[in-house]
Amino acid sequence: MHVAITGAELLTCHGGTDTTFAALAKGVDGSQGLRFYDTGRINVTRGYHVDDSADAESELPLRAGRWLARCVLGAVRQAGVDPAAERVSVIVGTGLRELRAMERWAVDGVPVRRRDLHFTTAVREVLPEVTEVITVSNACSASGHALALAQDLLAAGEADAVVAAGCDAMSESMLTMIGRVADAPTPALQPFQEGRAGVLLGEGAVAVVLRRAADAGPGALATVLATGLSCDAHHETAPDVGGIVAAMRDAHRRAGVSPHDIGLVLAHGTGTALNDPTEAAALDTVFAGAAPGPLVTGIKGAIGHTSGSAALMSLLVAAEAMRSGSVPATVGLAEPIEAAAGLRLVVGEPAPCDARVAQVNAFGFGGVNAVSVIGVDR
Repeated sequence: MHVAITGAELLTCHGGTDTTFAALAKGVDGSQGLRFYDTGRINVTRGYHVDDSADAESELPLRAGRWLARCVLGAVRQAGVDPAAERVSVIVGTGLRELRAMERWAVDGVPVRRRDLHFTTAVREVLPEVTEVITVSNACSASGHALALAQDLLAAGEADAVVAAGCDAMSESMLTMIGRVADAPTPALQPFQEGRAGVLLGEGAVAVVLRRAADAGPGALATVLATGLSCDAHHETAPDVGGIVAAMRDAHRRAGVSPHDIGLVLAHGTGTALNDPTEAAALDTVFAGAAPGPLVTGIKGAIGHTSGSAALMSLLVAAEAMRSGSVPATVGLAEPIEAAAGLRLVVGEPAPCDARVAQVNAFGFGGVNAVSVIGVDR
């Protein structure tokens, strides 16, 4: 069943929705030196911070929940939804939830209440009447899975409107893991770039309000035609071409589209050794024979890898690109890898775009893949 996006808000290292879109259009790299962490110990020196502190030493508590609440409330207000009068569910995709709060409690003794570790508390502080708040944790495809579950709830008639969201803050545990797999600190996140050095973490939140398309009325930001999922369990960290292809083809089948119909792909594009050639091979397989193929871009070179938020952030950028007719270039990309030679990557400057259907990729540890197909009316 098609569902309409009637409200949306996101928060990244560039700020809110409008400032983030503007930064992407200009190709701004939002990375900066890490705050709050001993960079010599974790072998990571840069990241894409949400700037919510008074100074470099002031780390607010429960940052993820604060951002989530802001974005959910903003999206609901834009959509004109009244949780007191309608059945409204909130589904949050995350990789780490409030892990950083637990780290600060364990290491520095910063107190935290158990109930504040749940996103339900943060959401109900701003929207106490929502029917339920569900958290799903599917690594870096988490908000794509939240979107799929939201579509299922609406299709089953279990809600009048659903807020699908994603949220993650950096944590020392995750930064340490990233540092352990690199010989030296990664200087820049460069999706599909020859000689890329690996991933850098971003942080932030995103929320979209969904209604059944038949109930949405005019003015929808975009229509979610379908989300395809796969869980190939190929490897803990290495992606698999077959699993990704399965998710893409599932999305196309559910959406009722062919590869010829898709004019834009928002790639997962992590800048890691394995993701980029694997994703390129999967796109080559799925779009073989659909010449010239869709434009392909990615946003992680501008906002970092935002983990549980990544899928929905890419989805909103895809919708904005189609509405504006301009696809942002992939920040950090100048010389594509050989494996991506068959892709129409957007390099250097924004590309004009008349696409009305786009595909959004998101892949997570363990092979949990989510691929969405969205459309816009122009």
